[in-house]
Amino acid sequence: MGAEGPQLASGPSGSPSPGERRAAGALEAEILAILREADGPLSPGEVRQRLTPRAASCGPPPGGPESAPPQAAAPRGELSYSTVVTIVSRLHAKGLLARQRAGRGFTYTPVDEASLAATRMSQVLGSEHDHDAVLSRFVSGLSSRDTRLLRELLGGDTGPAGGDPGGAAGEQG
Repeated sequence: MGAEGPQLASGPSGSPSPGERRAAGALEAEILAILREADGPLSPGEVRQRLTPRAASCGPPPGGPESAPPQAAAPRGELSYSTVVTIVSRLHAKGLLARQRAGRGFTYTPVDEASLAATRMSQVLGSEHDHDAVLSRFVSGLSSRDTRLLRELLGGDTGPAGGDPGGAAGEQG
């Protein structure tokens, strides 16, 4: 085995297996996809079980593991339970997953896209010193359709723009 083996986490053949190393963020995206496909909340163990067939389909390298015994580490190509717990915890901290207490642990569900976008908008709006200017520029960039929807959501309150159905955004498109 050459020096590249340990660095690339390659199999006995020396070539890295696609399931061995993922690009940054790929594991988070894969776990999010699993949770979005699920019929309900999943525990980290259930997420790991659903990840395993995907990792196995990438073709773990043939040959017996010369390393640690099975109880000490996950088989080659599989993620450890603690890795999955770490990833779902990070996704929860980023606001991408909601979690619910389930016995002594947690189950996770993805946050819907609309809620996620609204949270991000609120965070950006709340972090600016000139709140009025940011909100004003945002609203002035809305399409006529979005302006009408916003007015409907606000209960028909047209505010300072008066009765102009398109508002400033009508000029923009």
